[in-house]
Amino acid sequence: MGRGVTSLSPSLAHLARMTDDTGVFEHALGAVPRRSDGWCTDDNGRALAVACRSDDPAASDLIPVYLAFLVHAHKGAGRFHLRMGFDRRWTDDPDSDDANGRALFGLAVAAARGPEALRWSAGRLFDEAAVLRSQHPRALAHAAVAAAELVAVDPEHPAAWDLLTDASRALPRPVNDPAWLWPYRRLTYANALIPEALLAVGAALGDDALVGDGLRLLAWLVDEETRKDHFSFVPTGGRGPGEPRRPAFDQQPIEASSMADACARAFDVTADDRWLEPLGLAADWFRGANDSGVPMVDPITGGGYDGLERGGVNLNQGAESTLAAISTLQQAKRLLPRARLAGLRPAGQRAAASAFKS
Repeated sequence: MGRGVTSLSPSLAHLARMTDDTGVFEHALGAVPRRSDGWCTDDNGRALAVACRSDDPAASDLIPVYLAFLVHAHKGAGRFHLRMGFDRRWTDDPDSDDANGRALFGLAVAAARGPEALRWSAGRLFDEAAVLRSQHPRALAHAAVAAAELVAVDPEHPAAWDLLTDASRALPRPVNDPAWLWPYRRLTYANALIPEALLAVGAALGDDALVGDGLRLLAWLVDEETRKDHFSFVPTGGRGPGEPRRPAFDQQPIEASSMADACARAFDVTADDRWLEPLGLAADWFRGANDSGVPMVDPITGGGYDGLERGGVNLNQGAESTLAAISTLQQAKRLLPRARLAGLRPAGQRAAASAFKS
């Protein structure tokens, strides 16, 4: 049996299986990469960040691959090619602001905490791409969180400061409706990224109002997506005000990982232990404490399943889902007490063997 999720350090085994000398493949058939679907820039940006945050020995071989993909993908002025086919040619898909933002985030993490030999290269490309500005809230949020990563290690970084300043004026804020604080009429995907960006920018700039708005919006979102003792995330079709909060499907792993990142950020900013509980629930969601009561990580491969379905899972283990699982486990390992890690529970029972067991 492979390492899967049985070790204390979240395993990169399946991520390595999904990666060749070009980058991480976007999709999989079960645990096998779908080479015909090629590679996507946003996945390689996320993979770069996850690998740079990992203590898995495999990371040292993966990081240069993901960074080289982003170097090749950059078209200039903060724009990246979106997708490459298996023939190693860029497709004619229009570039995506969200993918550009995720690429920027991966570069920031690599510049801040990647291998010493690659930090300059990652930082140089970040500076070239940091002119990115977008009207799309998630793209802007990715860029803002990226900038916060860099100023934490380089307080004088000019491009990062410019991004933070612009984001502080443009990020969406809570609305004045206690029943629906969300700044849009529908929850869609990666929802917790918005409050995380408010927290990251507010903390970096010392703006208490931004931090307060981020905490208020995150607390509302935690309540909105909690059912009994577990997270019940919005489905792929989203949810708007007045729609029933009953379990709905398919639920995407990116919802759990963005929630884990936001709660970890809230704890880092406030040192308030109350944010550790929803972080633990996000990790529990992958262990089976979810609306279908099934694990969302393959115990043999360590790959993340592509979606939570009614009574089961989508058995494909693509890049986005695998990266979401690894990222969530990384945050849990970093912040949760060992006693809480040992208690990460599948639905309805205590885990016999923790996902973080050393």
